[in-house]
Amino acid sequence: MKFYFPDSQDLVSPTYDFINDEYSPYRVRQRDDVYAHQAVTPIPYDGILVSKAVVDGSMKGAGKYSAPQRERFYRLGVRNFFRLPDECSTIGDCGAFNYIDEERPPYEVDEVLDFYGRCGFDAGISIDHIIFGYIPQESDTEPEEAWVERQQISLELAENFLVATKKHGARFEPVGAAQGWGPDSYAHSVAQLQKMGYRRIALGGMVPLKSHEILACLRAIDEVRNHDTELHLLGINRVDSMEQFARHGVTSFDSTSAFRQAFMDDRNNYHTATGAYTAIRVPQVDGNPALKRLILSGSVSQAQAITAERACLRALREFDSGENSLEEVLDALAGYESLVLGPKKKSYLAYYERILSDAPWRACPCALCKKHGIEIAIFRGTERNKRRGFHNLTVLEAKMRSLTFG
Repeated sequence: MKFYFPDSQDLVSPTYDFINDEYSPYRVRQRDDVYAHQAVTPIPYDGILVSKAVVDGSMKGAGKYSAPQRERFYRLGVRNFFRLPDECSTIGDCGAFNYIDEERPPYEVDEVLDFYGRCGFDAGISIDHIIFGYIPQESDTEPEEAWVERQQISLELAENFLVATKKHGARFEPVGAAQGWGPDSYAHSVAQLQKMGYRRIALGGMVPLKSHEILACLRAIDEVRNHDTELHLLGINRVDSMEQFARHGVTSFDSTSAFRQAFMDDRNNYHTATGAYTAIRVPQVDGNPALKRLILSGSVSQAQAITAERACLRALREFDSGENSLEEVLDALAGYESLVLGPKKKSYLAYYERILSDAPWRACPCALCKKHGIEIAIFRGTERNKRRGFHNLTVLEAKMRSLTFG
């Protein structure tokens, strides 16, 4: 079972100064910052997935490439751009989430073929048009007309894509994209892709599905799947179900969820083998938009906020070195929280007490926790938050190694 990490240009600076919260004046991001596969060992994934929409800068939200980054990616190719070791493989896709509202995908087969080939991907997924909808018993309900049309578009583009790879002698492995809205329609897509000649198929549009719904689709696919056809789950990370998925032909998956939970989840920020903890929120006075608004409105004194912020960081570091007690650090956190949150919002103090009492970073074998200690558990700025995300990837990698695929 291979795990691919989808790229959104997530790097950290090895020289970042946590005490003063500042970068080295000599830092050059593209030269000095490092990816997860450079920051931790063992490498926490088997490869990376890169979307054309991300590289082209057409994706929605953060993570898209700037013009200089895009230029450098095309010039260097995927392996050199990411400084990938030989054991890491690469797979490209079009990023269907980013054009979900369009009538048709915005890409032509030839330009996608050029993207995969020119940049040196090991595998490339055909252009697809995502379907968001699920009907468990398809015989009882008619699918939306748009769903049927999107499935047909995906299949037509997959056929054209495969023909083009053979015509041009592409060096990458072509992967067919299957879309559906239930077990029978996914099985139909897989059957059609196999007839075209695909032996590796990526199942898209399953992110909103529950694990038992994914399994229902996989069981239906079993009825038509050739024994040598391998399945890839796009955007799915269900470690507890991976052994079951593997029994139905799933050999790889990709997901950013473990990484993103480090700073996007309200509670489960710091992962361990047995669960997750809430990271300790110490927002930067000069970098937190909500806190800046409170200061500008006069609701919070800037001087008071800076004093409370510094008191929290000092107390946390002293706690980690054994110089003060749990009660003292919780008092400092309570004082800052009352300024930041106000009386009407929920308190995190009970969650902070749990993570501080257990101090999971002390027992963690990952290089980042060993090097940075309690800084990994502090929810504050991109350098700490992304490092915690990298830590979470090491936990996922260890969980995957503990599974039995037979």
